[in-house]
Amino acid sequence: MNNMLRSPSVGPIVGHTTSTSTRIWMRGSDEAPGRTVGVAALYDAKGNYVAKSACYLRLHREYDRTGVVDFTKLKPNTTYSVRVGSLTIDSTDDMANVEDEELLKKLPEAEALCGDLKLLPGESEAKFTTYQDSDEKGLSFIFGSCRYPGLLWAAKKADRIFGSIYEKFQSKNAPQFLLMVGDQIYADKIHRQIPLERADTPSEFHERYVTALSSPNMRALLRSVPTYMILDDHEIEDNWVKGRMDRDADKRLLFQTAISAYMSYQWLHCPRNYGPRGEVQDADGDKLFYSFECNGYPFFVMDSRTQRVRDDKDYVLEDNHLLGYPTKPSAPNYQGQIDILCAWLLSQQKKMGDRPKFIVSPSIFVPNGVETAGTDERSRRKKCEDDSWAAFPETRRQLLQTIVSGNIQNVVFLSGDVHCSNLAKITFTHKTTGQLPLHAFCITSSAFYWPWAFADGDPLSFVHDSKLEGDNFDVNDDVIMSYKAYGFEQDDNFTRIDIVDKEIVVQNYDRNGKALGSKTKVTLA
Repeated sequence: MNNMLRSPSVGPIVGHTTSTSTRIWMRGSDEAPGRTVGVAALYDAKGNYVAKSACYLRLHREYDRTGVVDFTKLKPNTTYSVRVGSLTIDSTDDMANVEDEELLKKLPEAEALCGDLKLLPGESEAKFTTYQDSDEKGLSFIFGSCRYPGLLWAAKKADRIFGSIYEKFQSKNAPQFLLMVGDQIYADKIHRQIPLERADTPSEFHERYVTALSSPNMRALLRSVPTYMILDDHEIEDNWVKGRMDRDADKRLLFQTAISAYMSYQWLHCPRNYGPRGEVQDADGDKLFYSFECNGYPFFVMDSRTQRVRDDKDYVLEDNHLLGYPTKPSAPNYQGQIDILCAWLLSQQKKMGDRPKFIVSPSIFVPNGVETAGTDERSRRKKCEDDSWAAFPETRRQLLQTIVSGNIQNVVFLSGDVHCSNLAKITFTHKTTGQLPLHAFCITSSAFYWPWAFADGDPLSFVHDSKLEGDNFDVNDDVIMSYKAYGFEQDDNFTRIDIVDKEIVVQNYDRNGKALGSKTKVTLA
């Protein structure tokens, strides 16, 4: 066995964190051949080793030698650090067929390697602060989406904004966590129909992630801030829908390759708390969607990409489903994602009352595009081809009916994708009794880096007032959903959200960390 510890090739990344735990991700070193295992140890804010915390972690070969370790029984609102390294195991004949669990039992105690961990360079260390165990101080976080990697000399520009985000987390009154809501990589850098710069193989997808997560500012940020991620289309292919796999065997292979890479680099360090039947479970589940809480505020992070079904042939909107097919009476033990989301909303309203409930949807909920507004044949066809919730009215209707019938207050959608940040206030009006006392919002943050603003994201291409522009939505026979959108920003940007008393404060920042416009304050119910 080669007992020389090496720095991780990617990471560490601080993942899912609570008031008493954290999950740390790493990828093994590329410097030596053979099987590798990870080593990690926990330290307090003064650099003192936390007794009995040193441990080994599996670096899964099926996940490109990436893995996670969970540290538990931590103190709330407390700063810790973790050091990680990878250990290469010699490829001897007697080790070749040994399973990872058995191999770890044959290794010396992990504490024996703590001295070697301390000798690794600073990039092998992650720092984090656990969440508080109450909601007395409100909530603050930063989110954004769409990091185009840049071509040739522009690669440094793609990394610039993450240095500015890092500085926000090092300042006074720093946010609690970072949320990245899709297109963390672009598998198709130019166009999905053009082979040039398009990822097709496992090694090409892995290269995309290694390059993105190893850029200097990004790496510094991810090893110092709890980070949650979810995919959108460019982790697979532009405007991806499930039906492509049915029509083309090559697309099925592409999907399997892309999702394997996604799970290795983005999914492993997330909560992963929904099982194969949609049930909530303590052990790691296998669904891509998940939920978590921070400071008493609940979040549901949707997989709005891999389960979408669309009628591309006949353009029948009622046949489109964004979150997979709904639960069927004949198979009540298998829940669709939309049913799980609706049940989650009802339970959170019962548990939390009118506290904001955040739904992370990489696809934008509102505003819709101008071309999809209206009821004529052209608008209907454009709507069916759209990449947002507008193309999936049945899924949207079921969710909104749950909000209205359950009187679920202060639902806040967090979206990305469209390369144009904005804020929309959603209202509900009864056709005979007038506006309902329900408050809902959609906050969109996009893009971290997108060099072609002239190509898309034009603020004038969106509906700003659904009542004036013919884009209201029938929730049921009696209730209509309307919205007003404002605060559009097309520059590269990220968004900070603060909840203070009965207000949500929204502030966009440019790539240099300077405020774009003034703060927007949204009054909660």
